[in-house]
Amino acid sequence: MAAQYTQLQQWFGQYKQTITRSLHDTNKPWAKVLDIVEERTSVDRVNIFFGAAGFCVLYLIFGYGAQLLCNIIGVLYPAYISIHAIESSTKQDDTKWLIYWVTFGIFTVIEFFSGVLTHIIPFYWLLKCAFLIWCMLPTEQNGSTIIYHKLVRPYFLKHHQSVDKLIDDGMKKATNVLKHD
Repeated sequence: MAAQYTQLQQWFGQYKQTITRSLHDTNKPWAKVLDIVEERTSVDRVNIFFGAAGFCVLYLIFGYGAQLLCNIIGVLYPAYISIHAIESSTKQDDTKWLIYWVTFGIFTVIEFFSGVLTHIIPFYWLLKCAFLIWCMLPTEQNGSTIIYHKLVRPYFLKHHQSVDKLIDDGMKKATNVLKHD
């Protein structure tokens, strides 16, 4: 048990170091905001981050409009970073965020058809938000990359030719209908 506790402490220490580096990275969009808040409050930005994260967790559990907060977290930051990726000259960041949006889209469609889950699963919005954060983590093997390579890509490679044929046939039929009107 003591070994597991030590491992947990080490993991949390590494996680805190990663967050600290990221929060102090002047190339990140939040750096200027944190500079101002840190200066005005005299509170370390890491404590500000953990306080804000704690507030979000509590709000996602108990707050009115938790769905809105969850969707803001799952869309706003990824959309902003996706625009940066589009404007950058490298393809790697484009691919990373396209994979996120594919995963997000699939999850959104599944969620729509199983909307009853939001009422049955306790702390649904907190769990969804944690899932979306896992999918957008700034690591090479984040959730969206794992889901894409283990589930989406193999399914796509197996079925894309038949789906492409269905789409082509549908487009031909739609074009013929439009020409006859």
